[in-house]
Amino acid sequence: MPGLVGLLIPLEWAVCLGEGAEHGSEGASSSGFPPGVSSFCSRALFPGLGDDFGWLNNQLAQAVIAAALVIGFWLWVSRDHTVVPGRRQFVGEYLYNVIRNSIARDILGHDYRRFLPYLVALFSFILVNNLFGEFFLFMFPTFSKIGYPYGLALLSWILYNAAGISKSGFLGYLKKSTLPAGVPVFLWVLIIPLEFLSNFIVRPITLALRLFANLFAGHLVVMVFVVGGTLLLESGSLAYMAAGGVSLIFSFAIFALEIFVGVLQAYIFTVLTAQYVSSALAEEH
Repeated sequence: MPGLVGLLIPLEWAVCLGEGAEHGSEGASSSGFPPGVSSFCSRALFPGLGDDFGWLNNQLAQAVIAAALVIGFWLWVSRDHTVVPGRRQFVGEYLYNVIRNSIARDILGHDYRRFLPYLVALFSFILVNNLFGEFFLFMFPTFSKIGYPYGLALLSWILYNAAGISKSGFLGYLKKSTLPAGVPVFLWVLIIPLEFLSNFIVRPITLALRLFANLFAGHLVVMVFVVGGTLLLESGSLAYMAAGGVSLIFSFAIFALEIFVGVLQAYIFTVLTAQYVSSALAEEH
């Protein structure tokens, strides 16, 4: 879609519109509205390389850029510390202390130092990728693509299971994770499968889906208000243009809400990861 909307939102979904029209799919109009599943299509970074390199897309680029920003930021704020901190050192120490004190130390106790680097990196990486959805150069939260939340959930799954196995041994950890203390023998046949599903299957899936669903829905709402409002402004009808202006003005509140949701979801994902590690290290469940 040409015009103002092209300046507001990079149209990653334009790739799918042509494919949908070729195959006669429903809902793929020439204007690209209303937003839907096609709003989450990937754009190949090097389309001339063919389908074999389709994985080199804009979402992967965002993840790589976010990783570089996180590494660069923490290296920058950790340099040349002084007794009386300057602005740069103050910002770095404040963010670090929030994760260390309110998440790692409060949840993990005396074992928190071993897991603090991962928790800091996890929170920072999720936060940056979530905020990409609010910047016009990107306008796409990386974790609204389900593969990326699943990848992070897998890393957290490996971490808390590895921590539990390291402390209790494989069989000891498996028993502790599937058979809570004090359960009568006649309930074992019911409790063991449920605990196994809960601790080893459901946890990583819900961890990923919680992050994905919030970012997916938020991006879709932003698309509806911004793209829809822009289309109304370009309609030529005075009534439609007024409605479009109201829609764009209201979209600022949506953007503010999405910034809050992005920060909150980064915090929740990190807190739950720390909680799962803590439960894996606990003596009894």
